[in-house]
Amino acid sequence: MREELDEAGRLRAENAELRARVEALEKALAERSNGHAQNGAAPAGAEALDALEGLPTAVPAVIHWRLDGEVTYWNDSAERLFGWSASEAVGRPLADLVGAVPVSAAAARAFNFAREESRFAATMSECRTKGGHALSCRWTYAVLRDGRGDAYELAALVDDTSDRERREKTVQGRYQLLLQLVDNARSSIFVKDTAGRYVLANRLHAQMMNRHVLELIGRDEFELAAVDPAASEMIVAKEREVMTGGQVMQFEEVVPIGGAQHHFFTVKFPIHDERGAPIGMGGIVTEITSLKRAEAERAALQEEIIFAQQAALRELSTPLIPLADRVVAMPLVGTIDSGRAEQIMETLLSGISSQGAHTAILDITGVRAVDTHVADALTRTARAAQLLGTRVVLTGVRPEVAQTLVTLGVDLSGITTLSTLQSGIAHALRHARR
Repeated sequence: MREELDEAGRLRAENAELRARVEALEKALAERSNGHAQNGAAPAGAEALDALEGLPTAVPAVIHWRLDGEVTYWNDSAERLFGWSASEAVGRPLADLVGAVPVSAAAARAFNFAREESRFAATMSECRTKGGHALSCRWTYAVLRDGRGDAYELAALVDDTSDRERREKTVQGRYQLLLQLVDNARSSIFVKDTAGRYVLANRLHAQMMNRHVLELIGRDEFELAAVDPAASEMIVAKEREVMTGGQVMQFEEVVPIGGAQHHFFTVKFPIHDERGAPIGMGGIVTEITSLKRAEAERAALQEEIIFAQQAALRELSTPLIPLADRVVAMPLVGTIDSGRAEQIMETLLSGISSQGAHTAILDITGVRAVDTHVADALTRTARAAQLLGTRVVLTGVRPEVAQTLVTLGVDLSGITTLSTLQSGIAHALRHARR
């Protein structure tokens, strides 16, 4: 019985101790929450939010306001930074919320860059939270313009620079994000200063130069000697042109690397500071050697296909048809140009020679028009056939064709002309029987 009483007393003592500890924790949490509220931070889950803000991928505070100072956008991170909720902030003057006007309307109008250029400027200002806590803030801003190009709103990323450790952590985290982004790109990406020395390069660019990334920083093309001096001079000359012209340049270039010619599609562009002054040059280089090789192979194959098609068409367009023993016919269709005229003569003479033909019929029923050029081709072909001892019969001579041949003064002596192919065949067979 005594043992049971002792056990009950022990449990009551532990209970009292636990209750006291809970009360102490609740009091500490309340004090911490009040402290965050006074500093302008959201009280709920403050430690979790602090941890979230420490991540490189944490969304920064984003605020938009019109040129007259009226806030139009206020995200959750801005609420955590300044203590005002979006519903409280939107529609109110920015100066009433943060105690400062970081960018004047005049400065906004002077920021004369188009939206597609993605230009930014930065400024510092002393601010305050909802609870009156002082903050030193960095505003990285851009000016948004409407379709006519008129400035109507500012958009800014806001960072608390009061805490040096957090500021450095944020900068380092964003730098790591940038490196991971460019390192996983399928193009070579780099930045150089105005003297042509590397200040940033991604993994692919370093691999292409057979170096570690840190071996590139602070060196120029000639110091690295990744390609021969002539190629280095060509690269540097192009970069000087980009810096001098101040414009983006896109071009294809061939660079000898490791004894082989490599093709690249290159984009190089000047990098400016917030005032628009050039401070360096960036490059995005994509190797297209395999693409160029595939294009060359495809072009060669296309040429072969076209050549084969032309040969097939020539063969089909100038067929030589054996009609009887030593009698051949060649029906001509379409337009006769100089190339086809040569093909007609070559096919006819080859056929006459191989078959020992004594009569050859040239049928021009399907020829669209007979002019001086066509008449000359036909007579030259007939004369060449006659030199081989072959009689030439020209069929398909329509009335308008006959009139054209007379008008042109074409000499058809020694050539039998008939109106239809059937009459030409009958004429040739009669001679064959004799």
